[in-house]
Amino acid sequence: MRTKSIKKNVINVVTLGCSKNVYDSEVLMGQLKAGGKDVVHEKEGNIVVINTCGFINNAKEESINTILDYVNKKEEGLVDKVYVMGCLSERYKPDLEKEIPDVDQYFGTTELPALLKVLGADYKHELIGERLTTTPKNYAYLKIAEGCDRPCSFCAIPLMRGSHRSTPIEDLVIEAEKLVVKGVKELILIAQDLTYYGLDLYKERKLADLLRELVKVEGIEWIRLHYAFPTGFPMDVIEVMKEEPKVCNYLDIPLQHISDSILKSMRRGITREKTIKLLKNFREKLPEMAIRTTLIVGYPGETEEDFKTLKEFVKEMRFDRLGCFTYSHEENTHAYNLVDDVPEEVKIAQANEIMEIQSQISWELNQEKIGKTFRCLIDRKEGNYFIGRTEYDSPDVDNEVLIDAKRFYVKTGEFVNVKVINAADYDLYAEPV
Repeated sequence: MRTKSIKKNVINVVTLGCSKNVYDSEVLMGQLKAGGKDVVHEKEGNIVVINTCGFINNAKEESINTILDYVNKKEEGLVDKVYVMGCLSERYKPDLEKEIPDVDQYFGTTELPALLKVLGADYKHELIGERLTTTPKNYAYLKIAEGCDRPCSFCAIPLMRGSHRSTPIEDLVIEAEKLVVKGVKELILIAQDLTYYGLDLYKERKLADLLRELVKVEGIEWIRLHYAFPTGFPMDVIEVMKEEPKVCNYLDIPLQHISDSILKSMRRGITREKTIKLLKNFREKLPEMAIRTTLIVGYPGETEEDFKTLKEFVKEMRFDRLGCFTYSHEENTHAYNLVDDVPEEVKIAQANEIMEIQSQISWELNQEKIGKTFRCLIDRKEGNYFIGRTEYDSPDVDNEVLIDAKRFYVKTGEFVNVKVINAADYDLYAEPV
């Protein structure tokens, strides 16, 4: 017997995966709201749209489990319609239609107008920057480009997102201005590759020019850079960081590995020597800059020697922030032709070892912050703490600043100067000054 559906004609958007997906969900929700639809994010609604991730095995698994969960709810009569969009849908649509036929319809990454039509709304081109943001009101992601032209052997993103397409500078400025009206103070610039920005539209790298325009937007106080490719990195960006106080002294630059043989097989277009030279160049020009990177362990053909080289590199470079992934063997990528020869348990042990090294480095770097004062943006209150970040920290992945809410009051969404009184490996404890 069917039970009664909850909340009639409410569209519930469920987001999985990275910040690019968060952005896409927000655009979808903005369009739906403009079309007069009742839309919520990860709450209850009788129509469900799941924005999936198809990047690596764990992400694909989470996406499939979420789809199955909502299909079950549909069978139980708790929801009426289930639609699937995003990267998993783009990459595996025929397989998904066959394996999970109870989904009402699947949509790829470029099929927003078609999805809107099915949901009873029209795609409006004039809605540049109109999004229903799902992040805390003080920060928002700004996607400056879609797709990727890099040939990295392990990566399926070009299969799901297509080739690189930059958004014009003037459109991004309009979007930033609209975000300020909502209370946004920090822009987190995202793309598959920030380094490539502008090459398709303007025939030259234009990230520095974009930053110079965005800093003029009144109300924006921090601009943060995520996902810059090391090969061909435009050094004029570092000059803008130095000149413009609004541009955070922070760079997320995924390096993936440091062994020359692995970098060559990964088709990264860079060598160990050039990578180290680039990082040293950053630190010479801007010593206070926080550098975040991500690494991959267990890539096909990675030897004990390669892994040892990577460990030594992590110890030597002392990154401010670091994340580590185990290699995922993805069909239709260049590396899929190689033998996935590192056992899963070895990959996990290696990732743990890298993160152990980084944890110690993070602890040591954080101890140096005790007694120092930082400008901090307060994101939220959780339990007995107000939680914020310094300009050297991005949401969800980096250090958090914890302020005792029983002793102090600070306003969420606002900046406050704090003095660090204690520190753990990934948390700073501070008091307002």
